[in-house]
Amino acid sequence: MKDLTNGSIVRHILAMAPPIMVGMVTIMICQLVDLYFVSGLGDAAVAGVAAAGNAGFLINALMQVLGVGTVALIAHAVGRKDRPDANLIFNQAIALSVLFGLLTLVMGAALSRPYMRAIAADQATIEAGTTYLLWFMPALALEFAMQVLASGLRATGIVGPAMFVRVLAVVINIALAPVLISGWGTGYALGVAGAGLASSIAVAIGVLVLLAYFRKVERYVAFNRAQWRPQPRHLKRILNVGLPAGGEFAMMFIFMAVVYYVLRDFGAAAQAGFGIGQRVLALIQMPALAIALATGPIAGQNVGAGKGARVRDTFVKAALITTVVMIGFMCIAQLKPELLLAGFSNDRETMAIAFLFLRIISLNMVAQGLIFTCSSMFQGLGNTKPVLLSSATRVFTYSLPAIWLSTRPGFRMEYVWYLSIAATTLQAALSLWLLHREFGKRLAAPPQDAAPEQVEAEPVAPPARAPA
Repeated sequence: MKDLTNGSIVRHILAMAPPIMVGMVTIMICQLVDLYFVSGLGDAAVAGVAAAGNAGFLINALMQVLGVGTVALIAHAVGRKDRPDANLIFNQAIALSVLFGLLTLVMGAALSRPYMRAIAADQATIEAGTTYLLWFMPALALEFAMQVLASGLRATGIVGPAMFVRVLAVVINIALAPVLISGWGTGYALGVAGAGLASSIAVAIGVLVLLAYFRKVERYVAFNRAQWRPQPRHLKRILNVGLPAGGEFAMMFIFMAVVYYVLRDFGAAAQAGFGIGQRVLALIQMPALAIALATGPIAGQNVGAGKGARVRDTFVKAALITTVVMIGFMCIAQLKPELLLAGFSNDRETMAIAFLFLRIISLNMVAQGLIFTCSSMFQGLGNTKPVLLSSATRVFTYSLPAIWLSTRPGFRMEYVWYLSIAATTLQAALSLWLLHREFGKRLAAPPQDAAPEQVEAEPVAPPARAPA
């Protein structure tokens, strides 16, 4: 366990962000490797895998319910030196991860084809996306366990082991992708099914390695089978913080689905170009997102310790660092987009659309970085409802106008990107205002997840252990 309530905030951020970023970048590299090898199968395969990957936003919504709730509550417990409560939350989250994983497998089997029919441009894209999803669903189901294990460590200030496991999973995925997709060395190519299978095998091995770490090394939070029995009061604590954050990712799923819907009349090349551009954009945003995610445990531990001024300082410093990073990558996307997009497709039309998308949409990177930082701060404060409100605002101010514009004569896909910039800027402004209001309301109050009787007995000082 690492105490984040003392010492330099900038030093804590810069120490935690690189391992978090490496872990996230490796996930994106997996998706980009899949797209790279799938690109040899044609535009329909690329569009299908890219569109199917958007379903990951919906699954990520459930993952965020677990991850955000786990990080916030364990960080609060660590801040108030309450190890028993940290362990109880961790084990209750493990039980939820099993339930959500099983739910993902059932939903994937039942809804993969209907989902692809709703957004794909043609039958070939539908078949490719459905096949990929069915083989990719085991990876998504296992990610719930990975999320809880990594979140438990991150809340205690430990990020290295999760990074190592992510890197290991990526190495395995990269090694398996050409073998399973293209048949390298075997002569038996599985196509898009191989892309999904490679990811599922890699994640399964990663989960096993992380489980071994918890069994052999980790001591602050640990497995306790007696605490796996669902306890409604503590499940409610996790869900109260996690559900609004999960709703944020559900909003992103709707946002992306609308993009694919309004682009489908432009054909598979347009959807493929957007899919490539979107993944590259997500990759270059990872450093800023990692900085933002590092602020969540720092803010959470300081909320638990009752250090309000330090919580405010965490936001200011994280926002400044994030803004500088985003400006740097925005300049690269504007001046040398070919450095980021080279090699993903040989189709000129597909790559022209990817270039256009990246050049326009990168203009909102500073606003997106502020959204990341505000979102992580809300998680640290233990109240994620404002995050859901700002995300819903972005979806509604984008989706309805985008769908309306797509029905108008002379509609061009550039309109979609410019509209996205406006909606993102509005969300950033709203997030900043909501966070300012939240600071005024919550920093002088006791942590939200404290038990009622503890709040009455000690309204400002860190409370004792929450009763089971």
